[in-house]
Amino acid sequence: MPSPSAEHPGLLLRDPYRYTETMLVIPPALVPGLGYLDGKKTERELADFLSRKLGASLPAELLPHLIGTLQSQGFLETEEYFQMREARHTEFRNLPERNSVHAGAAYPDQPSALRKELDGYFQSAPSPDNGDGLMGIAAPHVSPFGGWKSYAAAYGQLGRAEDDRTYVLLGTSHYGPPEKFGLTRKPFLTPYGTLPVDTAMVDWIADRAGDAIVMEDYCHSIEHSIEFQCVFLQHVLGPAVRILPILCGSFFESLLTGEAPETDPALQRVFDTLAELADREGRKLFWVLGVDLAHIGRRYGDSFEARAEQGRMKRIRERDAERLVHLCRGESGAFFDLVRPNRDDLRWCGYAPLYTFLKAVPTARGSVLHYEQWNIDEQSVVSCAALRFTRDGSQATETQRHGE
Repeated sequence: MPSPSAEHPGLLLRDPYRYTETMLVIPPALVPGLGYLDGKKTERELADFLSRKLGASLPAELLPHLIGTLQSQGFLETEEYFQMREARHTEFRNLPERNSVHAGAAYPDQPSALRKELDGYFQSAPSPDNGDGLMGIAAPHVSPFGGWKSYAAAYGQLGRAEDDRTYVLLGTSHYGPPEKFGLTRKPFLTPYGTLPVDTAMVDWIADRAGDAIVMEDYCHSIEHSIEFQCVFLQHVLGPAVRILPILCGSFFESLLTGEAPETDPALQRVFDTLAELADREGRKLFWVLGVDLAHIGRRYGDSFEARAEQGRMKRIRERDAERLVHLCRGESGAFFDLVRPNRDDLRWCGYAPLYTFLKAVPTARGSVLHYEQWNIDEQSVVSCAALRFTRDGSQATETQRHGE
């Protein structure tokens, strides 16, 4: 991304996988040369290219320093990178627990401060609908302070914890293989305590779902989409909530081909497995989806700036609402028909978890509790929503927008 520092302009490089914690800023004059680091062109070709761009010869030590720095910090596909990757993957596999990696940044890392902050979010939450049949919610996975109204609206629907219940957490896998689902047996740590994982269900899914499953997926170690749901579940229900965390890849192949995800036999097998689990367990499962909606603006590759609820974002609200109608009706085909054009130009990163839920629980029907747009920076907007789901359409079959 562009460097946020006016004193150090250029291109900021960071590794979302956290194989390296180092962040580098490439000066503007050298940025065009990064495309030459493709494993095919030589250092001499890179030097000639940059000299032509700059209209002057490069200092002899400049390129060796640039390449050496990128290589030593794991930003090039060299032995250093593979060693860093294997070390981090091995470290995660050997951990007894999944640590709370976003505490202290996205939310407070001390229980008292965390409770005070989240309590503040819930003060203006809508009253829960106490009707029968609640079997799931969808909440954002954007930073809690950005989508707090939607978080509070969704989690405000929950009552007390039930000892025999497992909370199935379907989260977006921002960094994992696009046609895979990531599982882990590791309990999740947060400032509130430890959430045990229903390992029997994890093993049952892994045994039946086939090649689309990645066990002990490293992406769990860095992913926020499930971690944030863990924090809010504990805040509302107490610390020892039993979970089944599942990261859903982006289903990008379906956007490339325009064919529904289930045309991939491996994905269909996972859908069938989750549907069988849902039928077998019934009310013992409660579904929690950690999903965001549209991503619009310069941060996401658009040529224009975006402001929440202004200008073209008003049309984005309408398009989001159209998709939500089909989601709430359980219409997976109609939902996909709106997602696939232009490879999803709205960039709904919650597409895969939402679609997976529709296939796993086709009788679920939903309603919209809240919708909002948030400027994640001055030029870019993320939209998100709170949804509640009931079985067989009890309580709601259409979107109901409150607090918009």
